[in-house]
Amino acid sequence: MMKKKGTNNFTLLSLFLFLGLILTDGLSIGVGVGIGGGDGDDGGVWIGGGNPNSNPGSAPKQQTTNAAYNALQSWKSAITEDPSGVLKTWVGEDVCSYRGVFCSGSLITSIDLNKANLKGTIVKDLSLLSDLTILHLNSNRFFGQIPDSFKNLDSLQELDLSNNRFSGSFPQVTLYIPNLVYLDLRFNNFTGSIPENLFNKQLDAILLNNNQFTGEIPGNLGYSTASVINLANNRLSGEIPTSFGITGSKLKEVLFLNNQLTGCIPESVGLFSDIEVFDVSFNSLMGHVPDTISCLSEIEVLNLGHNKFSGDLPDLVCTLRNLINLTVSFNFFSGFSSQCSSLSVGFDFTGNCIPGKGYQRPQPDCSAIPGGQLSCLRIPAQPLTCAAISVGLKVASSP
Repeated sequence: MMKKKGTNNFTLLSLFLFLGLILTDGLSIGVGVGIGGGDGDDGGVWIGGGNPNSNPGSAPKQQTTNAAYNALQSWKSAITEDPSGVLKTWVGEDVCSYRGVFCSGSLITSIDLNKANLKGTIVKDLSLLSDLTILHLNSNRFFGQIPDSFKNLDSLQELDLSNNRFSGSFPQVTLYIPNLVYLDLRFNNFTGSIPENLFNKQLDAILLNNNQFTGEIPGNLGYSTASVINLANNRLSGEIPTSFGITGSKLKEVLFLNNQLTGCIPESVGLFSDIEVFDVSFNSLMGHVPDTISCLSEIEVLNLGHNKFSGDLPDLVCTLRNLINLTVSFNFFSGFSSQCSSLSVGFDFTGNCIPGKGYQRPQPDCSAIPGGQLSCLRIPAQPLTCAAISVGLKVASSP
C-alpha cells in the first residue's frame, strides 16, 4: 500500500513540473497562452500576444497604429520643403505627438497644418486614416492632384485645401467622400467645368473661388443644401440658372463676383429668405433687377456693381431692414426712389445714368443701354407679396 501511494505522488509531481515547463516556455517566447476554461468570455485571463476573441476582419489596435505611422511617414517623405520645421516632430511611432496631428485616444481624428508653408504632394496612403474627420491644409504649397484613394475616407467631414497649388480638373474624388460636408478648394489652379453632381451632394459649404473654372454654372445649383456657395473670381460664363432659389434653400452667402456671367438675375432669387450676402458684381448681367429681390428680408450685403443693369432700382430694395451695404455702381440705372436717397447705410450708385446725381456716366454712354432688348421674366405684383410669389414660382417650376 505504501509503495502504491508513493508511485501516485511521483506521477502527480511529474505532471505539475511538465505543465510548469510548458507555461514558462510559452511566456518566454511571447506566444499567447489561454488560462481558464470556455471560449474566453467567462472570466479567463489572456496572457501574451494575440486575442482569442478578435474578429479576423477587424484590425487590432497595434495594426491600426502601424497603419497611421506608415501613412504619415509616407506623406512626410513626399514633402520636400518644411521651412518652419513642422515635421521635425514626426519621429517615432507615437503619431499623436506629431505637430498638427490630433487624436481621440490612439486614433487620428484631425490633421491641421494650416499656414505651415509645406511644399509637396498628397499621398494615397492618407486614406489609411479611416477615423480622420478633419483635414485642414490651408496656405501651403501642395501641388498635383488629390488621390483617388480619398474616397475611402469614410469619416472625413471637412476638407480644406485652399491657398495651395493644386491643378487639373475639379477633383472628382471629393464627390465620393461619403460624409463630407465642408469643401474648400479656394485659391488654387483648378480648371475646367464644375460638375453637376457637386450640387447634389449634401454639403454645407462649397468654396471654389479664385481658381480657373470655366463653362456654365450647373443648372441644378438651386437644389444645393449648402449655406455658403462661393464661385467668385473664376471664368464662369452663361446665365445664373433659373433653379436658383426654387427649392427655398437655406443659403446664407452667395458670391458670383468677377466672372463672365450674362443674362438676367432670376426672379426666384427672392425665395432666399435667409440670405445675408449676395454679390454678383463684376460680371455682364443685364436687364432689370427683379422686384423679388426686395423679399430678401435678411440681406446685409447686396452688391450688383459693375454690370449692365438698367431701368429703375426697385423701390423696396432700400427698405430692407437688415441692409448694411448696397452697391449698384457702374451700371446703367436711370433712377431710384427717395427712400434710397435717405439710406443711412453704405449706398454706392456712382457711374450710372441717374439724372441730377453726381459722378454719373457721360450722357453719350447712356444713350445706348446694353441689353436694352433683353427680355427678363418679370412677375407683376403690386403690392409685392413675397409669400405669394414664392408659391407661384415653385408651382411654375414643378414638372
